Parts: sequence; structure tokens; C-alpha cells
Amino acid sequence: MSDLARAIGFVPPADWPARTRAECHDYLTAPGARFEMDTVDIRGVPTRVWKNAPANLRQVAMVGRAHGERLFAIYEDERVTYDAWFRAVAQLAGELRARGVEKGDRVALAMRNLPEWPVAFFAATTIGAICVPLNAWWTGPELAFGLANSGAKLLVCDAERWDRIAPHRAELPDLATVLVSRSDAAPDGAERLEDVLGTPHDYASLPQAELPEVEIEPEDEATIFYTSGTTGQPKGALGTHRNLCTNILSSGYNGAMAALRRGEELPAPVQKVGLTVIPLFHVTACSAGLMGYVAAGHTMVFMHKWDPVKAFQLIEREQVNLTGGVPTIAWQLLEHPERANYDLSSLEAIAYGGAPAAPELVRKIHEVFGALPGNGWGMTETMATVTGHSSEDYLNRPDSCGPPVGVADLKIVGDDGETELPVGEVGELWARGPMVVKGYWNRPEATAETFVDGWVRTGDLAKLDEEGWCYIVDRAKDMIIRGGENIYSSEIENVLYDHPAVTDAALIGLAHPTLGEEPAAVVHLAPGMSATEDELREWVAARLAKFKVPVRVVFVEDTLPRNANGKILKKDLGAFFA
Repeated sequence: MSDLARAIGFVPPADWPARTRAECHDYLTAPGARFEMDTVDIRGVPTRVWKNAPANLRQVAMVGRAHGERLFAIYEDERVTYDAWFRAVAQLAGELRARGVEKGDRVALAMRNLPEWPVAFFAATTIGAICVPLNAWWTGPELAFGLANSGAKLLVCDAERWDRIAPHRAELPDLATVLVSRSDAAPDGAERLEDVLGTPHDYASLPQAELPEVEIEPEDEATIFYTSGTTGQPKGALGTHRNLCTNILSSGYNGAMAALRRGEELPAPVQKVGLTVIPLFHVTACSAGLMGYVAAGHTMVFMHKWDPVKAFQLIEREQVNLTGGVPTIAWQLLEHPERANYDLSSLEAIAYGGAPAAPELVRKIHEVFGALPGNGWGMTETMATVTGHSSEDYLNRPDSCGPPVGVADLKIVGDDGETELPVGEVGELWARGPMVVKGYWNRPEATAETFVDGWVRTGDLAKLDEEGWCYIVDRAKDMIIRGGENIYSSEIENVLYDHPAVTDAALIGLAHPTLGEEPAAVVHLAPGMSATEDELREWVAARLAKFKVPVRVVFVEDTLPRNANGKILKKDLGAFFA
């Protein structure tokens, strides 16, 4: 038992763990078992895969269809069954094909978490098109970049996103068709999605139809999720059907591991209700969440926007069993003064990734809700889950993101980019497995730099312990994680440098009790020039998404401190905010 586990008051149950992790792994992956593994060649690299994972997203959709009248999605007064969802998927898939969308074409998706989102996602991917989920928080120019860079042929979006994109339509020659949902009238240059599908209330009355025929291999391309790079424009991580389908079994493996560790038999599948508060345009919600939900027949409850009191109401009304996503959500549920006014006893698990979590949060989830905490690590380039642990294992190692799932490998590499470091030493975390994406869309140099012989270089500093548990000790250089949203310093710094008065600028993260970090800027102005804090914040807000705007800007008389190589010493900048 770790010192940190003692510090948060974790007392292991008697005779825990009932089995070693190795014993659990051997049991779960034995021949004929649900989590049996196979080895296949992926881009020239022998790779362990889940033998029983669906081959592609068509198969996932067919499994979802079989859940019939089970509720698939709940959004305000809209309640969509699995049968109704599949009718809409098949209808839209046929419409996309009729409009010339072929295998490999890009179909972009930009909207809030609405019932239309998983309809459009599966309509595109089940006909072999590549779905491009765009960050719904992006500004118009950012959305236009994603559309242009991906070469999207068709866009499905909500009215809010179309208002931002429409002024840039002339910059998007590849974009032939736009279908807009939740618009009162057909917008200029676009069509209403409701004219094709009706509203979610109408999905159940759509005709029964089959998906258009297409052959899809596991390594065929399925998605482009954009991840901001530390330099330059965002990069599109090119995911495969295997990447997404791997997560279904990886999540199940982690859950089964927790049960065996406490000496229980493997639980029978039970359909749950989950409150999905992370945007579906993140791999966390789409790959680690949506895929497993469809396979299991779980119900997804969506919110228009995050609000703790509304979440309490939904948890009570819909008897929600699962929620989470990032630590921010868990903290707000725990600390809100109105929590005691609602019956939250249905909650069984609160799991998260995407940002570091304080060990105290692990204890409080268990203590306050009686729910089991869960944590994991992944990145856009791994289509979410690589590591994971929950329940007693997480309480016992509250500073770890868990060990790798059965089909994944981790190693810690030294500064030379070659030497594998021993247990306990800190270096760059490299990950390998069938969840690692093919590379970056149309970025061969960045692909070659990041993806090496099946491994992805994560840029995270980490260490492994004797049993393989992973501990992230620092994150990718210059990245700030604000409530689960990645903010790359160089992007904001470049915008600040564009201001005529700014000659030196750097962004750092300031600790925040619930969001984890918030961005703050240190700026040096050109002699004789002036600018105020509000002016620079407004300058950034006019050019980037709101979550990227520095919460504070401080001005220094001299240029920023640098090392011998001319790099800004960011570790010294926190003193300016003391």
C-alpha cells in the first residue's frame, strides 16, 4: 500500500487483492475468453489485438440496432431509442451516398452534444467515409481551417456552428453540401438536416432501411480528430476502424480486472445510464464513451451546457449510474452547495482522464457518493484509452493513471530518443498498441517524428513502477489543460505577438482548484508602445476560442528570462503572478 493511499485514508478490504494483476490478465485473455488476444500485422509491426473486437463501425452499428427499444439518447424532452437511432443512421447514410459521398471522402461534424451527433457520425463511418469531428468551441476561422485542411466534402452542423462557418464558405471549395440542424429556416448556402431526417422526435417513424453496402477493413480510415500541436496549425490524427473498436474491449477489460482483483466473479452485462458531459468531438467521449455505450446498449444523457445543478436534476430524474470525463466535473459535483438537495444514490462510478487529478478527489468520490472512482490515460493520437484502473486499485495508487490495457505496451525513453529507462526513472512516455492512429492527416514530417515503428512518442514525462503502473509527472511541453481542454502555449503566444505593441510573450498555467489550470500571459511591450490587460485579452478573444483567452496578463519591463539557448525559462514566470 502506497504512502499516498494511507494519506487519503484508503483501507484495503480484507484479502485484497484477491488475485495478482498477472493472474487476472491470464484469466481474462485465456483461449476462448472474452478478452482473448491475437497478433496481427499493422503497418509492418506485429501487434496484439482483441480477438473479439468488432472489425469495423458497421458491426458496432448493427450491435446497437439489436438493442431495439432500449433508450439510446436523452436530450431535454427528446428520447431516442436504439431502433430509432439506427433508422436515422441508415436514412442519413443513404442520403450521403446519394449526394456522392464515397469511401474515403471526408464528412465533417460540428455541433453540440445532440442526438443528431451520433447519427451523423455513424452515417458517415458505416459507408466508409472519414468523419471529421470539429471542436464546437472553435471560432469561425478555426472551424474553417479544419474544413479546408481535411478537404471535407460534406458538413453536418448545428445552427450555432453554421453562423460561425458561413462567412468563410468561399474559402472552402471542397465543401459541396452543408446540412444544418436546429435552424428555423434553410440557411443561405445550406439545407436543413430536418428536411432529410425530421427531428429526433421523428426518428422512430422513419422507414426501416439497411446500410448501403460497402466493404470496410479494420485498418481503413474512419476519423480525423484535430489535436493542437505545440507549433503551428492543429494536426489531424487519422484514426482507423480498429482504433475505435479497440476501446470497446479495453474499457471492458479494465472493468473486469477491477472485479477479479476484489475476488468477485465477472459481472453479467448490465445496461447502464450515463450522463455524458464531455463533448463528443473529444476522443474521450467519442471513442472511450460512445463506442462502448453502443456496444453495451447503455443510455447517453446529454446536456445543452454543463451546469452542476442541472446535472443533479438529471442524475436524480434519469437514475444516472455513470458520469465524469475530466476531474473538473467531479469536483463541481462534490463541492456544490445544492448537492444534498438531490437523490444521487444511483451513481455507481465517476471516471475521468484528460487532466491530472488530485489524490484527494479519489477519496472524496468514494466517501461522498459511495461511488467507485476511475482514471485512465490516453491522447488523441491513441484514440483515448491506453491505461486505466478503478476502484481499489485507483484508491491504492491515487497518483497513477493505471497500467496499460492488455493489448497496449508502454516504455520510458531517455533524452536521446532511443534508450529505454529502467523502472522508476522519469523520461518520455512512449505507447504502442492497436489504438495508436495511423499518423497525421497530410503531415508526413510530423508523422515521422511522432510515430516510430508502431510506437507513439507522447511528449509526456512519466515513470513506471515494478508492476507496470504509469505515473505522469509532467505533461507535453508548454501545454496547459483547462478543465480537460488542451491549450498549447505557442498558439496563444503567436496571437499576442501579432499585436503591434507586443515584442515578447509567454503563456503559463496557473493552478485552479477545479479546472486544474488556467492560462496566464507574461508580456513585454515595445518601447514607446502601450496596451492594457483588457485590450490584450480582447485581442486573443477575437481570434481564438474563449477557453484559450488568458485569465491574467502581467507586463514586465525587461524581456523575459531565457536560458543559454534563447528559450524562455517558463518555470521562472510563475513568480510574476505571486
